[in-house]
Amino acid sequence: MQQENLKKSENLSDLGSTLQQKLEQNPASRTDHMEYQAGMEQIESEVMTKVISQMTSYDPAAYTKQDVVSALNKRGCSIQDLKALLSPAAESYLEELANKAQVKTRKQFGNNVYLFTPLYLANYCENYCVYCGFNLFNKIKRQCLNFEQIETEMKIISDTGIEEILLLTGESYHRSSIDYIGKACKIARKYFKMIGLEIYPANIDDYHYLNQCGADYVTVFQETYDSDIYETLHLFGHKRVWPYRFESQERALRAGMRGVGFGTLFGLGDFRKDALATALHAYYLQRKYPAAEISLSVPRLRPIINNQKIKFKNVSEAQLCQIVMAYRIFLPFAGITVSTRESAEFRNGIVKIGATKISAGVSTGIGDHQEKYAEEDQENFSNCETGDEQFAIEDTRSLQQVYDDLKAAGLQPVLNDYLYV
Repeated sequence: MQQENLKKSENLSDLGSTLQQKLEQNPASRTDHMEYQAGMEQIESEVMTKVISQMTSYDPAAYTKQDVVSALNKRGCSIQDLKALLSPAAESYLEELANKAQVKTRKQFGNNVYLFTPLYLANYCENYCVYCGFNLFNKIKRQCLNFEQIETEMKIISDTGIEEILLLTGESYHRSSIDYIGKACKIARKYFKMIGLEIYPANIDDYHYLNQCGADYVTVFQETYDSDIYETLHLFGHKRVWPYRFESQERALRAGMRGVGFGTLFGLGDFRKDALATALHAYYLQRKYPAAEISLSVPRLRPIINNQKIKFKNVSEAQLCQIVMAYRIFLPFAGITVSTRESAEFRNGIVKIGATKISAGVSTGIGDHQEKYAEEDQENFSNCETGDEQFAIEDTRSLQQVYDDLKAAGLQPVLNDYLYV
């Protein structure tokens, strides 16, 4: 009944505080976060059981410096070795981790660093996630770009030289329908050679349709793999269903997507366990779908508009670096993305060691690439009211600035390495 009421609401943020307070104060009022909702496709897969079993049994404090040294001295990297490299004991060996990670990065990727730009199409959302700026109860300016505005934004981004775009929406099936996202993909094909999606989880048929419209890969952040913590953070909406979200990447691969991305939002739960689960999720799916292109992201929690409720666990830059290096040693073929949530200084350093992909010319607001990057043509976009951003970014460099910094560091910025025939 609550979901039906949401569908009828023209503006979800106007629902008021009664339901919000009820969801926060009375856990019994929430739906079962492990139970699929109507319309959610269930697939038969053993991956979830394997990942959660390993994460649940993982005790980071049980690993010693000797375990870390042993892992570093091996040619390969087992799951037990990964657990050691993510443990507190490995914090004394960051230089050794960096050296090994750098060797593996250069062997697989050379000096290449791939560049992309995200484009937020809409910030309407039907979920209540207490840490997210887009959540349905947050009083922000909402906006959903029409197709003319989408094309204007894409042309502005394309004119900077970017050839890969990541399309993002809030999680609203009604404001950002699969058909709407598919049409945006078709427009993007006119301007970009690689199209990624970071949208709400979808069924196989929907992912297949989006792939036919031009999407190449899908990224879904599990946020935290600890389902108990997840339940306390996602209080309402489709996103509340933990297993449906977990299976998103496999549904996308079954639908024909070329690649999938994984990530957790570090700071919500135990970052070591979340990092382990993320890596294993990617690892097991790569073994099951060996042709798939696998990538990992390492976002940390960032400030949001009207933030009153976030209580998070600090993850330092050194610990984030440890995660990236452990990922690289364990999954040498995987792409690793570090977003503009991190500082320019950190990103300039981590691409020398383990990261292989970064964003540039970024805005997390809706419809403001015109405002930020093409002010001379502002009158042509005067009919578009911008929407508020999802979170604050740290690295505000333009594409040209990022490109120049990579070149100065002896790295090779790559805008695209696919040829379509």
